[in-house]
Amino acid sequence: MTEALLSVRDLRVSFDTPNGMVQAVRGVDVDVAPGEMLGIVGESGSGKSVTFLGLMGLLPQSAKISGSAKVGGVELVGAKNKVMREIRGKRIAMIFQDPLSALNPVYRVGDQIVEMIQSHQPLGDKEAAAKAVELLEIVGIPQPKDRSRQYPHEFSGGMRQRVMIAMAIANDPDVLIADEPTTALDVTVQAQILEVIQRIQKEMNKAIVMITHDLGVIARVADRVQVMYAGRIVERAGIDDLFRSPTHPYTVGLLHSLPREGMERLLPIPGRPPNMLRPPPGCAFSARCEHATAVCTVGLPELEPFGPSMTACVRAHELDLGVKV
Repeated sequence: MTEALLSVRDLRVSFDTPNGMVQAVRGVDVDVAPGEMLGIVGESGSGKSVTFLGLMGLLPQSAKISGSAKVGGVELVGAKNKVMREIRGKRIAMIFQDPLSALNPVYRVGDQIVEMIQSHQPLGDKEAAAKAVELLEIVGIPQPKDRSRQYPHEFSGGMRQRVMIAMAIANDPDVLIADEPTTALDVTVQAQILEVIQRIQKEMNKAIVMITHDLGVIARVADRVQVMYAGRIVERAGIDDLFRSPTHPYTVGLLHSLPREGMERLLPIPGRPPNMLRPPPGCAFSARCEHATAVCTVGLPELEPFGPSMTACVRAHELDLGVKV
């Protein structure tokens, strides 16, 4: 892989609560190269969004963050607010999952994009307004000049998400984080939003992280995938390898829960994720795993090479998960 634009090492995020310290992210590594889309997939609460909100400095003060996260060689973890303000939007930007909450309801859409542009570029009002219209056109909003004068509530959910994408690319950042960008959208609109993101990836050579719980989305757009469970990466693979030859029982469970032609019923993963106030000492998935033995409960499993993938299952070599080694 070419040199990563985003490089994360041993990122950890915890929250101090009245009941104790919640260990939300427990040592995550991520690399994303120019022109690549990395999928981050897992159940709600697995630590997907917290990982990237943490490295962007968008978590509350109760969050404790350690490790390293570099964009173009610039360290984000522990960076001062002034540095983060210069980097966010210009070097790394985020497409949030709820555009209605992310957009200001009392300002016109065009004005909000103009504000984003002028926060990093020395453009006058007319130049910035013209660029805002151009950005709306790039993301596929019809009659962009007229729509730029409208308010967020006058847009559909899909159009609001396009506005969020326009704001994210306004200052030509190197890295885009797409946090569940198709949530609450119907299938047709989902496909349109994913097409816009893919076009930006290819035409602008962006490094993109696609965060989602939907393996269908991952299959459609990602080049590589990292599967998260209980704040850790449990499998890392190319998109074809993940679907053809999963190496971790949790990944297999996610794949079994996907609707497929001829399937009479979905196969949910039994049990619940662990309490992250007191995560188990061994594999966090062991309590829900049909393949778990005593060895799975001793020591935190690390990612190890297995065939073309990497897995954090200590029994991967013994199990018949359809793996092609």
